[in-house]
Amino acid sequence: MKRLLIVVDYQNDFVDGALGFEGAELLDERIAAKIDEYRETGDSVCFTYDTHHGNYLETQEGRKLPIPHCIEGTPGFELYGQVATRLHDSDSVFRKPTFGSTALFERLCERQRVATEVGSLPYESIELVGLVSNMCVLSNAVIARTACPDVPIIVDAACTLAPDASMHEKALDVMEGLQIEVINR
Repeated sequence: MKRLLIVVDYQNDFVDGALGFEGAELLDERIAAKIDEYRETGDSVCFTYDTHHGNYLETQEGRKLPIPHCIEGTPGFELYGQVATRLHDSDSVFRKPTFGSTALFERLCERQRVATEVGSLPYESIELVGLVSNMCVLSNAVIARTACPDVPIIVDAACTLAPDASMHEKALDVMEGLQIEVINR
């Protein structure tokens, strides 16, 4: 039985672009190494791409202004650094207009349904890495937990981050509370 690695939104705009933040670039080598590890053992890797453009910046006057980001066809949409070189044509890619991917959920549900019919699990484990921990990683971890309730869901804390350290830690706490295993914390 294979493991599944989900690389969440490790896109230029979240690393050093419109919504980039200090420290996000340091995940590149770790995530690339994790992808290599999964490939070497014959396990599966998939990627999510943010396309929702829905983050807002609040001005001093209290107005919320949209921050354009991850617009398809722009450099900010593309995967960042070494991770970009790890994408294979055969990998599943999920473009998502919001934090969690409904297409990923549907794929995992289908795998769960088929596995249940033959009395097994769809995956040995599902692991998530990428950006940002308190939004898209958390959302997709909950999706994986919901779709595959008996599969161990893992988030590698050394391969995810948020711009706000406090929110990052809270997100890891919430995931642990949802019976998601957080490793390398």
